[in-house]
Parts: sequence; structure tokens; C-alpha cells
Amino acid sequence: MKWKVLYWIAGLSALFLFLNMIGVPEAIAAQGGKSSPDIVGSWLSILPPLVAIGIALIFRQVLFALFLGIWCGAFLVGDISFGGVFTSFFTTLSGYIVPATADESHMSIVIFTLLIGGMVGIITDNGGTRGVIQRISGLVRTKVHGQLMTALMGFIVFFDDYANTMVVGNTMRPLTDKLRISRAKLAYLVDATAAPIATIALVSTWIGAMVGFIADAQEKMPEFNEAAYGVFLSSLPYNFYAFFTIFFVLMIAWSGRDFSTMLKARINLYKAKHNPQLDTYNLWKDKIKDDEEKQAVSHWSNAAIPIFTLVFGTIGGLFITGEGSTVQEIIETADSYKGLLWGSLLSIAVAVVMTLGKKLLNVEEMLEGMMEGMHTMFDGLLILVMAWALSAITVELGTADYLMSVFGETLNPYWLPALVLILSALTAFATGSSWGTMGILMPLVVPLAWEIGSNNGLPVEMTYQIIYASVSAVLGGSVWGDHCSPISDTTILSSIATQCDHVEHVNTQLPYAMIVGGISIVGMICVLVAGISFWIIYPVGIALIVGIIYKFGKVPDPEEYAPEGKEAASTRLD
Repeated sequence: MKWKVLYWIAGLSALFLFLNMIGVPEAIAAQGGKSSPDIVGSWLSILPPLVAIGIALIFRQVLFALFLGIWCGAFLVGDISFGGVFTSFFTTLSGYIVPATADESHMSIVIFTLLIGGMVGIITDNGGTRGVIQRISGLVRTKVHGQLMTALMGFIVFFDDYANTMVVGNTMRPLTDKLRISRAKLAYLVDATAAPIATIALVSTWIGAMVGFIADAQEKMPEFNEAAYGVFLSSLPYNFYAFFTIFFVLMIAWSGRDFSTMLKARINLYKAKHNPQLDTYNLWKDKIKDDEEKQAVSHWSNAAIPIFTLVFGTIGGLFITGEGSTVQEIIETADSYKGLLWGSLLSIAVAVVMTLGKKLLNVEEMLEGMMEGMHTMFDGLLILVMAWALSAITVELGTADYLMSVFGETLNPYWLPALVLILSALTAFATGSSWGTMGILMPLVVPLAWEIGSNNGLPVEMTYQIIYASVSAVLGGSVWGDHCSPISDTTILSSIATQCDHVEHVNTQLPYAMIVGGISIVGMICVLVAGISFWIIYPVGIALIVGIIYKFGKVPDPEEYAPEGKEAASTRLD
């Protein structure tokens, strides 16, 4: 508790020190006690997001940083005086955070996310998810099969990155241990197929957040009337990091090759066969024991049916609420909030009925599992609410208008998405939060893309393309930085679920993530600046990934690391 108090004291001190360094008190005094309308659209309007980003970089606490950013904005909007510092503290909660949760569309996203979390908790506790994985993992016989199967599990548990990480990591670890696959490789396969798949899945716990961020950004653009879910769908082709990461994972698993720090981890595993001091994970014991309690396993349909209900229920909701003669028109005009709510409600209802009907769990156990699943969503929901409140502050202060006045006529609109991709990655790396990064940047980037495109006289269709690319740049960059960050929640969870040393996981994953991130930046530049078609960029990017893996990747021979006269590490499983 005392550390939290120290965080607050240190944060407030840093905030006021920061404001003094950049001359905010003098600037406010120079305005002669002017009211907040005179600050709207001025350089002071960028302080709240700057404070949020700066405090997040210093303390690596996203919620703490977002609150201070909102407080700073409430002070600027309200009474700019010494007393206003204290009154704005309470306004932060009553004037911005509470209204953020009271908004109907926001509450729809909160309920949707909780329902998805509850469904995940039920199918995890009733053994359905592990039943799916157990059924498929019975086909695994070699290391290549084991790696491919681990990667493919990410497509099955696509609906949530946390569930993906914990379920796949814990379930596949005993099997990959038997196949002598390093824990570092398992952690990478799990981590790299969690968020990238969740961020491009048509229905997942991420969808509600992403649609909400996009919708909030659109409130600053009255001329831009495309549905938020339609914007997300249109942005998918530009999400190079997600798609290239998925291909990289599948290719590195299928080829059986590794390079850089991942190759060193693999070689150390072979050396550990004859050096007990290196066998930190006890992977070479004759009988590998799972140190966890036995997990429930039931028929795979107990997980598959609720998941399919979620997917098709949401799609059905979109078609019911949408209008038009084509699929694109229907989705663009559909009420995505209703579709997501209907699909999630149906899925959790089906999960409850199947679990109780088959007597997989009693009522108390089922409710406990549901509540545990919902509990895993709370951190993300808190970030969502804070981000919504900060977004409302930036609207009142006219932050987007100020950025447009500064960059609208100087920044080349075609370069904006590539710059946003890098900025998002750096922010996510420093904060360890992809959702926090999206919440801070999305409300600023999307209106900026619209204004820059309009001010430069671009055709409306081209401006739309820049908006789609900017949305994907925020999403892809957030995941990229999250993958590289040692303080990321999914990175930490991957280490926990696979029981891999956290430092080893970060060091072995970093080179792979940086390669894919670099290719993604080039792809973003090529599609917008050079005008190269997706049909060329994706094949070239895939070819480049294959070339890098086969040029630098190796399949080490276990016999090279066996002392003379001793049995080599198992080659049969290679």
C-alpha cells in the first residue's frame, strides 16, 4: 500500500515539475486568468496526452498515467487557479471517468467484454478448451509437428489473447517438453500467436475495445460517417505486423530452423543432456512430471459450440441490423454493438446450458469459473474507461485541431501511417500495454489523418485509405511494442504459462519481433508512399521472411554437442 502512495506523490511531483519546466504556469499567467475556451485549440491542449505518455514512460504504470492525464485536462478545462488543482481532482472522476462508463456504446463494450470473459472461464473450467487441444495434439510425433501444433492452437483459441496464452502454454508444455522443444521456443510460439490473431479476428475480446476506440475518434470527424466496425474491417489489409508475424511463426515452426538468441537456447538444451547444471527446466528427466494439478478435460464440442455460437451469433446480429444489397454495405451500416452483444450473450448462454446439462460442473463451480473469466478482463476494462475519459478531455480542449494546425500542411499524409506505426510501437514498448497505447493514440491519430488528407486536397477515397492505414498502424504498432516489452502483461503471462525464464523469453523473442516489425514498416511505406499493390507487398514480404529464415536459420545437429563416447541428444524427434 505504501508503494502506491509513493507512486502518487512521485507522480504528482513529476507532473508539476514537468509543467514548470515547459513554462505552463507562466503561459497561463500570461493569459491573465482567461477561461478554458481560450485554451481550446492552443498548444496547451496537447498537455493531457503528453502527460499520460510521459508518466507512463517514467513509471511504467498505464492506469496511473492515464489518471494524471485526465486530471491535467480537467484542470485546464476548469478553473485555472491554485484551488482548481484540487477541484479538478474530483472533476476527474465525476466529470469524465463516470460519464465515460455511462455512455451507451461504451457500456455495450464493457458488457460484451465481460460476457466473453465469462464464456472463456466456463469452457476453460469445464475442460472443453483442453479437450480441443488434447484431441488435436494426439497427432503430434516430431518436433516440427509439436511446434506447428502449438502455433495452430492460437487459431483455435482466437477469441482472447490471455486465454490463448494461458490455455495453450499450460496445455502444450508437457508435450513440448517430451519432444525436447526449448521453453523459450514454446513461449515465443504462444506469445506470437496470441495478440496478433486476436487483433485481426472478426470476433474477439479485442474487437469491442478496438471498435470503441475507433468510434470515439470518429466523434471528432462529423463528415466521416462510416461505421466503426466497417473501418476496422477495411483496415485489416494494412495490419502488416499481425499477418507477417503469423506467417513468420508458422514458417519458423515448419522449417525447424532457428537463429540468433533462439538458436543459442536450443543449443543449450542439447548441451544440457550431458550437463545437469544447464538443465534448468529438468527437460531431460526420464519421466517428465507436470507439477500442476490435473486439469479437467472434456469433449471438444463443449468449447467449440459456444465459440461457433459467438462467431455466427455476432455475424447474424450484423446482418439483422445492417442494410444494403452487398455484404460490405450491410456490415458498414450494421449496429456492431448490438451484434457483439447478441453474439456474446448467446455464447455464454450456450456454455452455461451445455455445462450444467452435461453435469460437467455444478452451479457453484460454473459461476466461479464464469466470474474468474470476467475477472481477467478487469484490467483491460479499467484502461478502456480511462482512455475514454482522456479522449473526452482531448475533444473539449481541441487537441486534434491543434495538431492539425501544426502538421496539417507540413506533414506528408502518405508518411503518416508509417510514423504512427513506429510511435505506437515505442509507446507500447515503454508502457507494456497495447490497449493503453491504442486508447491514447487512436483518438488523436484518426482525426489527424482525416484533417491532413483534407488539407492537402487528397481525393476522399485516398483520405479514407490513409485513415484505414493509420488505424492498423496503431493496432499493429501496439502489438509489436507489446511483444518486445519485458513489462508487457502478455509477455509475462507467456513466460508464466510456459514456465520459461522471463529474461530468456524476452531476449529470444526480440530478434524475431524486430525483423517482422522492420518488414511491416517497409510494407506500410510501399503501399502508401510508393503506391505498390498489396498483391505485391505481401508475396514479397513472405519471400523476404522465408529468405531470412533459410539464410540465417539453422537446424543444429545434437551429435555436435554430445561428449565423445556418450549418447547424442535424441535425433529421432527432430
